[in-house]
Amino acid sequence: MRRPTLLIAVVVVAVAAVAAWLLWGGGNAKPTAQQAVSGPYTVRFAADQPRIGGNTFAVEVDGPAPDTVTVAPVMAQMGHAFPAVPATSDGPGRFRATGVGLPMAGQWEITVSLRGPGGPAQVVFPVLVK
Repeated sequence: MRRPTLLIAVVVVAVAAVAAWLLWGGGNAKPTAQQAVSGPYTVRFAADQPRIGGNTFAVEVDGPAPDTVTVAPVMAQMGHAFPAVPATSDGPGRFRATGVGLPMAGQWEITVSLRGPGGPAQVVFPVLVK
């Protein structure tokens, strides 16, 4: 009878520790910049201080110029998935997606989707929101 109680207590403490680390662990969120390759595209993704609420993400693409670029946030752990946000052109090979809503702190995955003469491609970038 004591074993299930001990297991429950350990799980509760672990969940509380993770929640505290996500909420208070690092103070302000830090900028993130990442790069990945998918097909003929090299994609660079940047987010200035990802935060709860609306975010602006910058995407740079080397390779064939895509016709459309979208970003879609997903928080797999909590079952959250939001519609893709279209990115607007910000110069040759540069795109900006504004108003990308992230409603809670934690680990998010941002899927960047490209469509263009090089064919369709997707790249997933992890983003930590504090």
